[in-house]
Amino acid sequence: MEEDFTIIAKRAKTASKKMAVLSTELKNKALINIAQNILQNQSEIFEANSRDLNEAKTLVEKGELNRSAYNRLKLDENKMRDMIQGIKDIVSLDDPIGRILLKRELDAGLVLTKTSCPIGVLGIIFEARPDVITQVSALAIKSSNAVILKGGKESINTNKMIMSVIKDALDNTEGFPKDVLNQIFTREDVAEMLKQDKYIDLIIPRGGNKLVKFIKENTKIPVLGHADGICHIFVDESADLDKAKNIIIDSKTQYPSACNSVETVLIHKDFKFKNELTESLKDAGIEIILSPESWHIEYGEKKLSLKTVNSLEDAVEHINEYSSGHTESIITENEDSAKIFINSVDSSGVYHNVSTRFADGFRYGFGAEVGISTNKTHARGPVGLEGLTIYKYSIEGNGHIVKDYAEGKKQFHHKDIKV
Repeated sequence: MEEDFTIIAKRAKTASKKMAVLSTELKNKALINIAQNILQNQSEIFEANSRDLNEAKTLVEKGELNRSAYNRLKLDENKMRDMIQGIKDIVSLDDPIGRILLKRELDAGLVLTKTSCPIGVLGIIFEARPDVITQVSALAIKSSNAVILKGGKESINTNKMIMSVIKDALDNTEGFPKDVLNQIFTREDVAEMLKQDKYIDLIIPRGGNKLVKFIKENTKIPVLGHADGICHIFVDESADLDKAKNIIIDSKTQYPSACNSVETVLIHKDFKFKNELTESLKDAGIEIILSPESWHIEYGEKKLSLKTVNSLEDAVEHINEYSSGHTESIITENEDSAKIFINSVDSSGVYHNVSTRFADGFRYGFGAEVGISTNKTHARGPVGLEGLTIYKYSIEGNGHIVKDYAEGKKQFHHKDIKV
């Protein structure tokens, strides 16, 4: 097992070096071929997904799989449409590789350049959602990274079929490197993946708290992602009732099992329409929890915790204490309150008068996302193309040596050059 996975990791590393110098045209051609191949083979993908759903239904009945995970597993026509469109959108985006981020003349004939480059090899571990494969694969290709994917066992048939369709498209793209996309299936493979800090540059988990915690505790490889989706909405005293109704209902019911679904609603004590708002939420099928076991809880279904707070400051304090740092929203007609909320709340996404469900790479115009990060290093929020790049510094000179500057023979003048 160890030897087999090491071979996969080594090949992925080799492929990542080839990807680093791949042209934008070839990457886009590969993505177009993938989108076309998925469209042509969608009936086979739906059939594979149907097998997974039937098997998962049994697991739900046995209590071995929760309902929210089952819901994320389903691949319908809307998701298929978004998958294909997401790939096309990524084609239309600018290539994130080779962008000059800084150019500075340190001294005459001595020029420093900061250029964007790929991270290298990404290890993606995700649960349930089979559409992750297309998102990650497309983003990895456009950002010139290689990737090793491990999906949940509950979606194994769908995952295999989608990857087969994608690889077939890449095999028919002349000049595209081999071993850029790799798929593994077992827990033993995951254990080996987490050891491969020599070959894998970044791990991105997409799943529940248990999965993320396990990965962080068992690898030396940097980990990018979020453990929980504890999202909040604060209804300020000046909030418009209709806006509050629509935003909260959308944030909770549009896709209850999503990580950007609202889990706690805070209502200002002076908001005059609390009863009307609460009744409208109940009418929408939302269960209101007034005394939750914990304020840090992710229901993943049509339930939410509700609390009355004395002030905007109390709402901010509650959110910063119990939030997972994912996404929060304030509903208010007071612009000053909105500014205070946005500046004070310490989360990757902070909104004003909109649903928390907008926290998504596709909706942000990134084409797709590899996940949402609550990290405070490298990338934060929905991680798209830019989040899968890093940068390198290069210096061009003509025989320059540090000794001349150390002895005062030459002086730096640090002049930025417009690019």
